[in-house]
Amino acid sequence: MFLSIIIPVYNSEKYLAECLDSLVNQDIDATDYEIVCIDDGSSDGSPEILDDYSRTYRNISVISSPHQGISCSRNVGISKAEGDYIWFVDSDDAIAARILGGMRTFL
Repeated sequence: MFLSIIIPVYNSEKYLAECLDSLVNQDIDATDYEIVCIDDGSSDGSPEILDDYSRTYRNISVISSPHQGISCSRNVGISKAEGDYIWFVDSDDAIAARILGGMRTFL
């Protein structure tokens, strides 16, 4: 199983690091999932946060696009996703620990 997590990002600098931290600190190996972040034309510090995380974590990729809305961002993420499964996470969400490992039993 390989999971693609798609995160549309628009002006989310206040919550973004917590969201990404909650995903990279899961109980499965980073080679089992990717995090595809779509920066939807943010004008705050979100692009810099995304760049920092993508340099630190090999399973995080960032796609920049002009602001077109969450639906377009999700569609871009789907087109870039390489996973067998796709999970949408909003940039202001924090995912509980051990959720990804627990999902393996259902997939």
